[in-house]
Amino acid sequence: MCRLQRCAAMIEKLALTDDILMKVEKPERYIGQEVNAVVKDKEQIQVRFAMCFPDVYEIGMSHLGLQILYDMFNSMEDVWCERVFSPWVDLDAVMRKEQIPLFALESQDPVRDFDFLGITIQYEMCYTNILQILDLARIPLSAVKRGEDCPIVIGGGPCTYNPEPLAEFFDLFYIGEGETRYRELISLYEDCREKHLGRVEFLRRAARLPGIYVPRFYDVTYREDGTIEHFFPVEEGIPAVIRKELVTDMEETTYPMKPVVPFIKVTQDRVVLEIQRGCIRGCRFCQAGQLYRPVRERPVELLKQYAMEMLKNTGQEEISLSSLSSSDYSKLPELIDFLIEECRKKHINISLPSLRIDAFSLDVMSKVQDVKKSSLTFAPEAGSQRLRNVINKGLTEETILKGATLAFEGGWSRVKLYFMLGLPTETEEDIRGIAELSNKIAAAYFETVPKEKRGGNRVQIVASTSFFVPKPFTPFQWAAQCTKEEFLEKAYQTRIAISEQLNQKSIKYNWHEADASVMEGVLARGDRRLCQVIRKVYEKGSFYDAWGEYYHNDRWLETIEECGLSVDFYTHRQRALDEILPWDFIDCGVTKEFLKREWEKAQREEISENCSQKCQGCGAARYGCGICFDQGNRRT
Repeated sequence: MCRLQRCAAMIEKLALTDDILMKVEKPERYIGQEVNAVVKDKEQIQVRFAMCFPDVYEIGMSHLGLQILYDMFNSMEDVWCERVFSPWVDLDAVMRKEQIPLFALESQDPVRDFDFLGITIQYEMCYTNILQILDLARIPLSAVKRGEDCPIVIGGGPCTYNPEPLAEFFDLFYIGEGETRYRELISLYEDCREKHLGRVEFLRRAARLPGIYVPRFYDVTYREDGTIEHFFPVEEGIPAVIRKELVTDMEETTYPMKPVVPFIKVTQDRVVLEIQRGCIRGCRFCQAGQLYRPVRERPVELLKQYAMEMLKNTGQEEISLSSLSSSDYSKLPELIDFLIEECRKKHINISLPSLRIDAFSLDVMSKVQDVKKSSLTFAPEAGSQRLRNVINKGLTEETILKGATLAFEGGWSRVKLYFMLGLPTETEEDIRGIAELSNKIAAAYFETVPKEKRGGNRVQIVASTSFFVPKPFTPFQWAAQCTKEEFLEKAYQTRIAISEQLNQKSIKYNWHEADASVMEGVLARGDRRLCQVIRKVYEKGSFYDAWGEYYHNDRWLETIEECGLSVDFYTHRQRALDEILPWDFIDCGVTKEFLKREWEKAQREEISENCSQKCQGCGAARYGCGICFDQGNRRT
């Protein structure tokens, strides 16, 4: 018996026949029954929750948030949570041809039979995959057309901080961190069902819960120029502002001690240890840095316990620290020393992303990469110090070169550099700075490592540029985004500037696709009128837009024009500070006044100190936790 047959034998009935499974790529994506997957008795539960990541299995199973919520829901005696992912294109075609409804992995039951379908919305280019999920599940795409026999469709994740381009397709959105309010929401559902109150009344009552946004109870009017005139609730008692939910005690919140272990290699094939949430740095382009304020740390002793327990329960051979900026975790040296000692005994690898390149970090990486030194990563984001000040990166050229020199002395010879093109106020001089900084780092190698110690190795500097996309709830939410042509011209200027450097042979340059970056910008700052665009693009055959080989830019542009809308309106114009933005009804924890101050400081090329140095009065202190209250010092 092969592995696939053994696993399939454990399930009473697979949704897919053996014939189909043997024809599609990676059939293990669809059979469930992985190590630590949860199976419950359907007769002993009250609520069935399908937790969906609208991308291929390997991507979804690498998402920590899904594992956390899966564990949380299944810890509730009355709830059974199962997983759902987007079928890959080969199986999608088979399911449509054979009329096979979308199913959950654990039970293999149709998703339409569930009480809830929760969809994690992690990035804008997955929006058409959301419609693929609903379509294959035989759930009406429009929320207002769903009957009592349809699941309640919930959206969660970072993209819900501007849910308007998806408003038509969701019954409700959960704004914020999922650990705080779901128990209350599910209990409300059980109560409404017991009283036979119906779908709409449940949604009406859910709309009054903190952090819950139900689009059907809100309306919007527009001015002649296309901007929003008024956004308002249509019923009395529905809140005008939705405040994000936030975990205030990182010690008491749930964490998956038995994460599901995939049968196949996934993108993040390791145990993930989330050491903290939030970031002190305040980069003005970074949405996550604003949304997850304030910084909240997990106790180091708890992390040690979590690490050993998860490794024992999964058999994984690698552990990774998860954080927006791991170097800022206050107990990092103690945690690293513990992991190095314990993992060395068990021959387990340690992955340390999001570290600043300094003496401590390099010493740590030398210990965990003592055999083979992989490449080091710097993220200067901008080529000049002027532009790094504009974006509040908090990284100087001196710091970058010092870190590179330490790395070369430590035996590294490959450095990855990440930059953005199209940042606000960017000039040709800033763009040329990307090439010049790359050249200086290469020169630092030749100055640091004597020829006789290079061992025939040539230093390799890999400079990669992505294209800047303004995001909601950042100081750059008012900024104009470049056109496709402007982006490509900037990439060309970068390539030419690199070719003119003395150490050009040591520098490799990569850049991203411009088309998708512009469309990401449209969806990121769009309004409800984009619902019709997303629906029509999907109906024309688009999904997996996050995958370059399946993205059809002409289809998107054509459809936007057909709907009487304009790419320029959503991306290429700078917003006025008093314009009503589609996401203004959401309170993300930082105030609009703070974001305006940071936007104005960016224009003046002024930096703001990070949260550990000086409180900038962002507004996150109202949550009463984290760095805002560390050491008993309440911040404003």
